[in-house]
Parts: sequence; structure tokens; C-alpha cells
Amino acid sequence: MNKTRIGELEGIAREIRMLTIDEIGFLGVGHIGGAMSVVELLTLLYYEHMVVDPAKPRESERDWLVLSKGHAGPTLYATLAHKGFFPREWLHTLNQGGTSLPSHCDRNLTPGVDMTTGSLGQGFSAAVGVALGLLMQGRSSKVFTVIGDGESDEGQVWEAAMFAAHHKLDNLVGFTDYNKQQLDGTTKDILDLESLDEKWRAFGWFTQRVNGHDFASLDEAVRRAKANTGKPSMIVMDTIKGKGCSFAEGLVSNHNMSFGMEEANKAIAILRAETVGGGA
Repeated sequence: MNKTRIGELEGIAREIRMLTIDEIGFLGVGHIGGAMSVVELLTLLYYEHMVVDPAKPRESERDWLVLSKGHAGPTLYATLAHKGFFPREWLHTLNQGGTSLPSHCDRNLTPGVDMTTGSLGQGFSAAVGVALGLLMQGRSSKVFTVIGDGESDEGQVWEAAMFAAHHKLDNLVGFTDYNKQQLDGTTKDILDLESLDEKWRAFGWFTQRVNGHDFASLDEAVRRAKANTGKPSMIVMDTIKGKGCSFAEGLVSNHNMSFGMEEANKAIAILRAETVGGGA
């Protein structure tokens, strides 16, 4: 990936980050921490790698995205709106009565959402099932799925991991958002996951570990995963919870925060200033 394209993707990611902050700020409360740490990933997938068509969100030959890490729903919504799956105005209806954008993603409500997710671990199992079904149908589509590190405490994740490896689901590419924090503390203090990449290798997955905020490294990892054959892929992403949100980044308590438009607009202004100044 050349520097020009990286710069373009960084600009898109900044816009998606601003949309997400505005979206949650308008509601007044939300999972800002985990939403911010997957912005670069979703930008890269939807603008560089996934075969999708906003005009035909249920196209049979499309690639699939299953956001098992359901707390990052607002970022997926912002990405889909930015891509043109639905009007950006919808973002201000997040988690309100009659919305098409509920707290956790629902495939029956939101154009572009491929799988309903909620209880942690279940979305990952669903992604494995989708990947198996697509292979059985002879389709070339890829299934991309995102799990959290706190979510990796769930036994269901590892049951699905064994199943996917056993069935050699090489059309499945998983990502672990390894921001090293979960609802009420750090993963090291609550249930230490290290070495997470070695665990996935032991479960029979083609495994890589990269900086989840670096487009060049992440892009190379996705390309290697897509070219891999004979086993499913897992990309462990070292990320920062709350990344790019001035009032949330670096806080252990940023899993779910209450904030309004005043704070949101200040954070957005900082991101806009970075755009003008050419900052990363």
C-alpha cells in the first residue's frame, strides 16, 4: 500500500471517528472506548478489502462482516453511513425508540449489517457457521469477524475456534481487538490472555499480530490472511481503547461513558485540527 492510499484511508478513518463521537455524544452515553479502537480496521475492510455494494446490501456474492464485539456497533454504523448504506442523519437515532440503529447490531433493522450480535461470543460462533455455509455452497465470499479481548474470556469463542480449524475454514478471517481493557479493568488483572497469538496458533489458526492502528501493517496482514489456505486466520491487533477521542483515550474507565455534545464537539474539533495540520 503506497503512502497516498494510506493518507486517504487515514482521512476516512478520521471522519468515521468524528461521526462515531458525534453519534454517541448526541445520545449522551455509549461504549466510546471499544468503538474507537476498531476505527482503522473497519475503514480498511470497507474501503480496501471487502466486496460490498451499498445499493445491494444483501448481494449473495458479497463479503460478510460479523461484529461479535457488539459494543463497537456505533463505529460500524458510522462506517456504513459513511460508505452510503443509509443516510448519515440516522446516526442521531442511535439506540432510541423506533431506531434502525439499536445498541447491538441487528441484521433485520440495519442495511449493511450481516449478522445480529449481542451476548459476547455468540457472534463469533455465527461467523464460523456462515463461513462453513458459504463453503458448502461453493461461494468465494470471505467472512470477516471482530472479537474483543474481554470477549475472549468466553468459552464459546474457543469452541468455535476448534470447530473452524477442524473444518479448515480458510474463508474466515478473524480479528481480536486487543486493547487490553475490558468492562471493569485490564485484561491482565481480570484474566490474563497472554500470549494471545500463541493461543490461536495452538488452536490451529494462521495467526498474525500487528499494530491495529497502522494501515500499512494491518493491510499486509489482511492480504496474507486472504491468501492463506487450509486453515482459518486470526489477526491479533494491538490497539488503544478510546484511541483518538481526547477525553476517553488512556482512561481505564472508558468502556462506557456518559458525555454530551459539548465534550463531543471539543474532541471533534481536535480531530479536525489534525486534518488541517496534516497530523496522524
